[in-house]
Amino acid sequence: MSAGLVRLEDVSRLQVVSGKGGTGKTTVAAALALALATEGKRTLLVEVEGRQGIAQLFETEALPYEERKIAVAPGGGEVYALAIDPELALLDYLQMFYKLGGAGRALKKLGAIDFATTVAPGIRDVLLTGKACEAVRRKDKSGRFAYDYVVMDAPPTGRITRFLNVNDEVAGLAKIGPIHNQAQAVMRVLKSPETAVHLVTLLEEMPVQETADGIAELRAARLPVGRVIVNMVRPEVLDAGDLELVRTVGRSSVARALSTAGLGGARRGGNAEKLVDPLLAQAAEYAERYALEQEQRAVLGELGLPLGELPLFAEGMDLAGLYELATELRKQGLS
Repeated sequence: MSAGLVRLEDVSRLQVVSGKGGTGKTTVAAALALALATEGKRTLLVEVEGRQGIAQLFETEALPYEERKIAVAPGGGEVYALAIDPELALLDYLQMFYKLGGAGRALKKLGAIDFATTVAPGIRDVLLTGKACEAVRRKDKSGRFAYDYVVMDAPPTGRITRFLNVNDEVAGLAKIGPIHNQAQAVMRVLKSPETAVHLVTLLEEMPVQETADGIAELRAARLPVGRVIVNMVRPEVLDAGDLELVRTVGRSSVARALSTAGLGGARRGGNAEKLVDPLLAQAAEYAERYALEQEQRAVLGELGLPLGELPLFAEGMDLAGLYELATELRKQGLS
């Protein structure tokens, strides 16, 4: 786990969050947006998969295709959110480069926009990543960046490299022209120190393996990998010493300890005796899970990246929990 805080000026301005399905990447992205918005900063949280997961987490109505303020962070910072619609983004693109105006709307009614983004998925990814990169570069009239940080809730780990490596995706579609230029501009941001790609995982074999594979793919594509964030970490009940004691202590000793604690007599058949087997079985189950989690921590440690851990909320995630995660991310200096 990271030690010490990272200065905000050292944090990449585009934070991309990916992870295997079920690891809670959207929750981590939302908490990260809140964490970065502290101390009066402005953060834009971008959704690209059309699931409206951000709206659910912040307990607000479905996000439209516009930047909307959804939260205020500690210290007065603001979190804005944007759900990018590929069809509407393509209309924006056509208007920007070709000034189609009403003709663009007519194309949408005819289904041409959906056809274009479906037949050429590389173009879809250029539009989605391009919108986020535009927000990173955008400045106001005074020359200041419109947003201090942009956080993208990106596609899952298995698709993240292809999604971000849009230049390769459109290479066979457009060798020159606005689409090619747009892809080049996007890649200049995505492969620069302005960007960091974080991967969210659980302490389980499949998510950890997918994380390792995803990091290898990102590195091969020369995309900037940030951190590994281990999510939903269960609290440690017994440490290695306690577990060694459980493995070596005798049943009779456990029964006597229970009896001393007032949980029934130690005679055979007594309450304490009846509790011994269930307790030892539970301890054995915990020991097995503990060993597996330690193995996965070791695998993650070999990846050569900073690690962060976020706790499991046993009763589920709500808005208050999201702010708690943001505080934890700040403590760990996530960048």
